[in-house]
Amino acid sequence: MSYTLGQLAEKVGGVVKGDRNLVIDKLGTLEKGTKNELSFLANPKYQSQLAETKAGAVLVKTEELAIALDHAIIVANPYLAFAQLSHLFVPLKESWLGVHASAVVADDVQLGSNVVIGPNAVIDSGVTIADGCVIGAGSVVSRGCKIGRATRLYPNVTFYHDVEVGADCIFHSGSIIGADGFGFAPDNGQWEKIDQLGSVVIGDRVEIGSSTTIDRGALESTQIGHGVKIDNQVQIAHNVVIGDNTAIAAGAAIAGSVRIGAFCTISGCVGIAGHITITDHVHITAMSMVSKSIPEAGSYSSGMGMEPTPKWRRSVARIRRIDSMAKQVTTLEKKINKLSEKVDV
Repeated sequence: MSYTLGQLAEKVGGVVKGDRNLVIDKLGTLEKGTKNELSFLANPKYQSQLAETKAGAVLVKTEELAIALDHAIIVANPYLAFAQLSHLFVPLKESWLGVHASAVVADDVQLGSNVVIGPNAVIDSGVTIADGCVIGAGSVVSRGCKIGRATRLYPNVTFYHDVEVGADCIFHSGSIIGADGFGFAPDNGQWEKIDQLGSVVIGDRVEIGSSTTIDRGALESTQIGHGVKIDNQVQIAHNVVIGDNTAIAAGAAIAGSVRIGAFCTISGCVGIAGHITITDHVHITAMSMVSKSIPEAGSYSSGMGMEPTPKWRRSVARIRRIDSMAKQVTTLEKKINKLSEKVDV
């Protein structure tokens, strides 16, 4: 797959500096790019690499940055342009077409046109798969699932029964959609399982990372909005609702019945306690513990940042004394108030 610099510029609305006919056959980094590769500069900390890069051309934001380059595409947002152009260089993913001979497909499955079903995949009864979908090798789509147009399941993805997925979604290997939520009622020292009778409903343009689990609802469905992006190894419990275009990084764990708004970002290893609500446009920094609702947009953090071990130990020692120090402060306040009353008199 090769393109001229001019063709690539047209696709991202950019302006070419240099030879429009320069052939680009790959994307690369500033540090290791070669003469037929296109790189990009999005972070100013790498600007010093422009003068030394061997990349054939670079996506840059301004003409001033392009001065050091023989060939460039000047575009308003180089990182976005890089993302858009990356789609052009994706290698072919399947070595087969149609339904592989080893796949098991129930007789009543409804398959759209140009559907690919890989080796050893299992498609159960009552499933509907729309046009252009790809079901990877070893994946399981259980009874009654509905999958929208051009959605892709990479190898070894599992959909439990009655899951509904929109168009243009991506599910990476090992993701499990519709597993039972963690529901048990205590019974004299034992646990009585609560069957999870809801499902999972996922919108359009959603991407789910490897080994991420989204549990089905107890009575109503767990809901994932349009454009949501979820990284690897994320746990989303039953009856969670996630608004459109929210992004969740790896290792986050979201407890049951949480409602997260639209355009939020949940950083890596964040924990969110159950039955709380987070409004739109909230950013939660890495390894935070969210234990109460967040009603206002903004950035939120918890925990302690890394510091040298001796300093960290001193900080922890002080934290352990906070309760006694608070009592001392209260006592001192009372004494000061009494002294103030005497002075006023």
